[in-house]
Amino acid sequence: MPGLIGKKVGMTSTFDANGNNIPCTVIEAGPCVVTQIRTVEKDGYSAVQLAYGETTEKHTSKALQGHFKKAETTPKRKLVEFKADFPKELKLGDVVTVADLSEGVQFIDVTGISKGHGFQGVVKRHGFQGVGGQTHGQDDRLRHPGSLGASSWPSRVFKGMRMAGRMGGDRVKVFNLEVIKVIPEQNLVVVKGSVPGAKGSYLILED
Repeated sequence: MPGLIGKKVGMTSTFDANGNNIPCTVIEAGPCVVTQIRTVEKDGYSAVQLAYGETTEKHTSKALQGHFKKAETTPKRKLVEFKADFPKELKLGDVVTVADLSEGVQFIDVTGISKGHGFQGVVKRHGFQGVGGQTHGQDDRLRHPGSLGASSWPSRVFKGMRMAGRMGGDRVKVFNLEVIKVIPEQNLVVVKGSVPGAKGSYLILED
């Protein structure tokens, strides 16, 4: 299986054989439709494109409508291409489900967009401790960044300086999450630990 597109359902917990409580994330993975196959002969590399999530023709461009008609499927909301050697039996219109997870797979990698936190200061964004005590007449400086170190040289702020700014909303990949349970009847995968993103956000699963 090249991979799967899914959606974060939420978090729960389960117990292992020793009675320890394990925090888990429930992911709805698939079903995904094969909408394009790339080959070395034609495209220079081997890959398969999967589509997930229903949408309407009204919210689908004409180009994508034709793309989905070639695969004889309805318009989909999310498209992801997996660069990998895939089974030769895959063809346009095939449906890939969580039941197609490689047999005995114990760990998967999950990619998602992290929660957005808006504009944040340096204490929350970078873990600064703040300026410190209110001395020498300072007022309301406890959570400020302090000096940036820029004087007559370099007369500018270096790129990458840790300052206040937008936090979150980044593409994050978490490696080697343990698969606790697979429920093929409901297209669910339960993994140990947390994954990036809010409830209902799209995720990419790779084994």
